[in-house]
Amino acid sequence: MTTPSETAAVQAPEALPVVHPDRLPLLLVPALALLALPFVGSFSTWVTLTFAGLAMGMIIFIIASGLTLVFGLMDVLNFGHGVFITLGAFMATSVLGLMTAWTVSGSLLLNLVAVLAAMLVAMTVAGGVGVAYERLIIRPVYGQPLKQILITMGGMIVGEELIKVIWGPQARPLLLPTAFQGSILMGDAAVEKYRIIAVILGLLVFAAMTWVLSRTKAGLLIRAGVQDREMVESLGYRIRRLFIGVFIVGSALAGLGGVMWGLYQQSVIPQLGSQVNVLLFIVIIIGGMGSVTGCFIGALLVGLLGNYTGFLAPKVALFSNILLMVIVLLWRPEGLFSLGKK
Repeated sequence: MTTPSETAAVQAPEALPVVHPDRLPLLLVPALALLALPFVGSFSTWVTLTFAGLAMGMIIFIIASGLTLVFGLMDVLNFGHGVFITLGAFMATSVLGLMTAWTVSGSLLLNLVAVLAAMLVAMTVAGGVGVAYERLIIRPVYGQPLKQILITMGGMIVGEELIKVIWGPQARPLLLPTAFQGSILMGDAAVEKYRIIAVILGLLVFAAMTWVLSRTKAGLLIRAGVQDREMVESLGYRIRRLFIGVFIVGSALAGLGGVMWGLYQQSVIPQLGSQVNVLLFIVIIIGGMGSVTGCFIGALLVGLLGNYTGFLAPKVALFSNILLMVIVLLWRPEGLFSLGKK
């Protein structure tokens, strides 16, 4: 005969282990910024460098976020991602070239309309080309990593040559509209208006992606597919359609990032995508393949470190991003946020 205490012990379910979110990587960005302050010396210079680094990091995140989702869900190493960046940037030169009267106007509203039109066109064209790219280049090599690398690099080379045929091999200017030019004084620090806009837009993209991935059914399926694709397929969902949707979104985000990068640099070249590609893979390796939050943190670290080292030690800036990647991988071999993919 069991005692009341034994009966209660049998009936009480075993407590589930409490899983605490990993917040340590989130502290790296403010830690890096604070660590750089005494080396920079001047607070106003530090503020300017910090905003420049955050702006560059946000642009890199927008470009790389689609690539990390494509890899996480589709297991595709798409080295041709740079084509969509370059395509978006050159589409912006054409659209803004047709809207010169709007971009040189002193009206903030007209300037915003022109830039938003360029971004929408760039995203639409990049997403549309992404559909054909997935069908013709990516689909035949699913599950074949070596062939993926070779064929996507070939696709990038062909894409760059086609861009040269359409827009020419020379650099084309992509100037900021009048209202976006100049700086805003924050105390003694001068911060460019466009960098503030880039930071705000990057935060909006990150917030939108986080909301979609955590609050919608499509986002739930994407996260589940990243963790265990076979499980999602066994539940009756057509993972192939999800693949195509994610690839289109990733291509469109690359087009948007291309516009922002071109405006940041004030010009675009046909080799833009191939130049940025290495930086993108460094970011997604640092963040953890398939993790949007990791990609966000990794992009900010790369942007800040590049600006700080460029100011303090320009020669070190040439390999600072690779050094950062090595340090992170020695600490966490799977990146800042490991998804534990099966």
